[in-house]
Amino acid sequence: MAEVTISGLVEGGKATGGPPLGPALGPLGVPINDIIKEINEKTKQFEGIKISVKVIVDTTTKKFRIEVGSPSASALILKELGVQSGAKTKEETIGNLTLEQVKGIAKAKEQSMYGKDLAQRVKQILGTCKSMGVKCENEDPRSIIKKIDAGELKVA
Repeated sequence: MAEVTISGLVEGGKATGGPPLGPALGPLGVPINDIIKEINEKTKQFEGIKISVKVIVDTTTKKFRIEVGSPSASALILKELGVQSGAKTKEETIGNLTLEQVKGIAKAKEQSMYGKDLAQRVKQILGTCKSMGVKCENEDPRSIIKKIDAGELKVA
């Protein structure tokens, strides 16, 4: 059994038979439209976000399976805020998230984060917020991290 893996970045729910996937899949003799349809179904909740996709094809049987990656924390933050990019300077603030929104992002990224519990993953997302110019509860994300560490804020 020979397997070939084709990887690419596609916008959630909007993959097409064009580049990057179509030209790579064509020579393998697999049903490209079926693959694209399945990718779009599996990625539709990430609409507006670029997401990594792997198509693993058994070249003997022409059977395929699709693995969808996890969008980056920064992409999820931007989507939550409804903006296109992070701050251009250290002084700029592009938005404000509630702690509940930060928890939601941490839960969405759970499989690809290293934190052993939700509080640690929330602190990782808050660190990303800081670097992007995003406040949490109208505060600097570092002060929220300190409150979590001090036990003033419970994350569960």
